[in-house]
Amino acid sequence: MERLQKVIAHAGFASRRKAEELMAEGRVKVNGKTVRELGVKVSPSDRIEVDGIPVEREEPVYFLLYKPRGVISAVSDDKGRKVVTDYFEGIKQRIYPVGRLDYDTSGLLVLTNDGEFANLLMHPSNEIEKVYVAKVKGIPSRESIKSLQRGIVLEDGKTAPARTKLLSMDKKKQTAIIEISIHEGRNRQVRRMFEAIGHPVLKLKRERYGFLTLQGLSAGDARELTAHEVKQLRALAMKKK
Repeated sequence: MERLQKVIAHAGFASRRKAEELMAEGRVKVNGKTVRELGVKVSPSDRIEVDGIPVEREEPVYFLLYKPRGVISAVSDDKGRKVVTDYFEGIKQRIYPVGRLDYDTSGLLVLTNDGEFANLLMHPSNEIEKVYVAKVKGIPSRESIKSLQRGIVLEDGKTAPARTKLLSMDKKKQTAIIEISIHEGRNRQVRRMFEAIGHPVLKLKRERYGFLTLQGLSAGDARELTAHEVKQLRALAMKKK
């Protein structure tokens, strides 16, 4: 027996919080009866519907993808561009990305059909450390690097302090490679932070998400997360509360 909102979330229908809203609005039925109580538990034999649409239960699955550049972090694209789920054509479950990476950004992306798990990882209070390697135009000064560490004022507010490391520089080409670690998940945040200090990003890759890395993978490769890794991610997110 599992809580109804958890079953809806695991089916990839909605996040658990959204499922609770659907229940409160009277849009969820179990065996033909409207259910609004959040504490209701259901069994595998129960028939669940949301807005009249049957909720097909799926076993939760969890994947790590090395997203290449030029791929959309979505399950579909109205312009016909390649999306991250194109790399999982043999997977029957309706998986979707946890968060997103920009079209021109490569690197580590988690995908799942577990709405509760995805919501936990993406919740603002549970932001997990994300490590990026950026190739930027120009060679930032020591003070510019420190400003990233203190936090940058952007149009949507000041960023949290970041950890940074200058990995290399090419004085002839006037470029630098910098590692930056952030906990937040704002739209195009890393690119905007470097733009703010006058060093636009030429190339960007997410190399780590929490303890997960791209070790052993090439762009376009994916692997299933182990049960232990999923458990660790849950524990890591819960620590942030």
